[in-house]
Amino acid sequence: MPDITGLLRKWSEGDKRSFEELIAAVYEELRVLARRHLSRESGALTLQPTALVHETFLRLVGLNRTQWAGRAHFFGAAAQVMRRVLVEEARRRRSLKRGGGVEPDELERALPVVVDADIDLLDLDRALEEFEAMDPARARLIELRFFAGLSIEETAAVLEVSVATANRDWVLVRSWLHKRLRDAGGGA
Repeated sequence: MPDITGLLRKWSEGDKRSFEELIAAVYEELRVLARRHLSRESGALTLQPTALVHETFLRLVGLNRTQWAGRAHFFGAAAQVMRRVLVEEARRRRSLKRGGGVEPDELERALPVVVDADIDLLDLDRALEEFEAMDPARARLIELRFFAGLSIEETAAVLEVSVATANRDWVLVRSWLHKRLRDAGGGA
């Protein structure tokens, strides 16, 4: 198994070859993650998993001087990039449709909370932005768990908190997110 942390360190020091090795080491994992995100979009997106992964890598190239803390940190950054790409695609799609609106995102398959089926990715993004303004660290927890698919242990490591704290915060943010998305759906 490749030393992802070592490859990240070399890449941040400017070693272009290590980025190529990093791509080979994490490519399939990112494709699985991309497939998972795109499957939630009810077939409405024209973006394919491979294209999402490639776009993610293209945008990550600009982060080569980042001091990577390890595998979980990298996947956290990849999650942020994937989120941006998916939101941009959802916005583009919405702007192309007459009358606006997008196909619903079945968020309940992605987050272990009960939400209405008419919640979409743009509602989720707006909720995350709102939560981020109030509590950036806990908003990052949502992003890492939802978009990066990190375990609670990996998320705790990225956020540099205990697993117990990450679990407690996860319960809190899921509850807030459920209420916020329910209210957004009801007010639309």
